[in-house]
Amino acid sequence: MTAPQQQRLKVKGPVVITGNRLTDGAVVYRTAARGWSTLLRDAAVTTQADTATALLREANASDIEAVGAYVAPVVIEAGEIRPGNLRERIRVAGPTFALPGSEAA
Repeated sequence: MTAPQQQRLKVKGPVVITGNRLTDGAVVYRTAARGWSTLLRDAAVTTQADTATALLREANASDIEAVGAYVAPVVIEAGEIRPGNLRERIRVAGPTFALPGSEAA
């Protein structure tokens, strides 16, 4: 069996690299400038497996800023980057229920 880090990444459409900021757990996205942003619109988008693999490798090389980096699908609609699956929509929008101590909308 091949270790996960040695498996070839399969990309079927546009993807970004995402993780969580170490200091506060916020969702962050890897940028083209090799930094991190909390805004999905700032994310480096690729459709190439080799590019996604390189971005992911760089993101995981140093876990000082962000942890748990992985490849996430996105869709491009009217020039805007949007989450490509339910998990990523929830990560962008936040919890799907009111948290204790918060006001119900």
